Amino acid sequence: MSTTLTIPVLPVEAYTSQDWFEVEQRVIFSQTWQFAGLIEDLAEPGDYLTVQAGQNNIVVLCDRDRQLRAFHNICRHRGTPLLRAAGRIHGAITCPYHNWMYSFEGTLIGVPQKSTQFPETDLRQLCLHHASVETWRGMIFTHSDSHAEPLTRWFTGVEEYLGPHQPEELVEDESARTRHEINANWKVVVENYIDGYHLSHLHSDTLSMYNHKKIESGFVGPHFVFYQPLAKDYLDSIETKTRLSVGDHIPTEQLGAYVPLLFPNLGLAETEADWSIFHIIPLTPEKTLVKTRSKLIPVSPWAYTKRQWASWEYCQSQGQKPSNTQNEQDPLASGDFMAEDIFICEQLQSALRSPYFAVSATAKDLEQSIVQFQKLIKNWVESS
Repeated sequence: MSTTLTIPVLPVEAYTSQDWFEVEQRVIFSQTWQFAGLIEDLAEPGDYLTVQAGQNNIVVLCDRDRQLRAFHNICRHRGTPLLRAAGRIHGAITCPYHNWMYSFEGTLIGVPQKSTQFPETDLRQLCLHHASVETWRGMIFTHSDSHAEPLTRWFTGVEEYLGPHQPEELVEDESARTRHEINANWKVVVENYIDGYHLSHLHSDTLSMYNHKKIESGFVGPHFVFYQPLAKDYLDSIETKTRLSVGDHIPTEQLGAYVPLLFPNLGLAETEADWSIFHIIPLTPEKTLVKTRSKLIPVSPWAYTKRQWASWEYCQSQGQKPSNTQNEQDPLASGDFMAEDIFICEQLQSALRSPYFAVSATAKDLEQSIVQFQKLIKNWVESS
């Protein structure tokens, strides 16, 4: 009996082909709820941000009543994108091409040179195309369909597997924002994210504070859920080892890492001391952008500094390098688990081009989460 197979479910082309990439953009990212930002990003009237949701660019803004609205970011005159990136607008949403203006409710309110062939009443019907927007656990999500299923239904059953933090009550650590362009298909990045098999091997030093032998994971609908408790030696002296403040609202038996993957591309990392997003954004068939943002339990600057000192001393005693002292010459000796993962993802993507590439049949057992994720992708693509 052969001990190898090409890929458990998906062909190599699923990770390299432009055709596959475009189908995924159309049938997955255009038809699912997409992460847009945190609720504090749109705190004041006129605040906006833009989101690429598959084939659709969506603008989400805070109106004058501080309600969130979402529109397709496209002018009704010639299809020009109206807004870019994020910022704040005053007065009206204005097209940079021909100066057509829309209200915060999406209504056309100004046309510089009106056509004599179209009466004013007809022009007023050219409002912006609406999209859906909802909030959940301090996050903003948008959907290109204005009549999308409710966000709570999309996340049915997931919340009970998340950590005890309340993201709305935490404060963002601005210094922890990162952007990484990874030379790998977005699914390679997701598969690495949900794979618990590699944690005790690739991250034996950088994630030694967790007990990798007691991982609990599985799927709830299309979403992946994951938990692993703290290692006993780390837990026993956590107050002197963690560089962040541990929440007193977290029962000892619940301390650990909750790391779900909300389908298709938003990871959440809730640890004993912080809460983070891991946003996986496909750019091309073989390039992915990953954005991270983190929130912490509010503490004084002095308390935070003391934690940093304690963490430094602990890392020194263990012969480990804190994550901010990377060895740029060798990602696997950097002391940074993110650098380790990026290196491996890029190596895996490169290996896909080899005529000798294969995945061991044992992956069906050892990496069941990856196999199931690939089945999800296959089902979405085949349903198109």
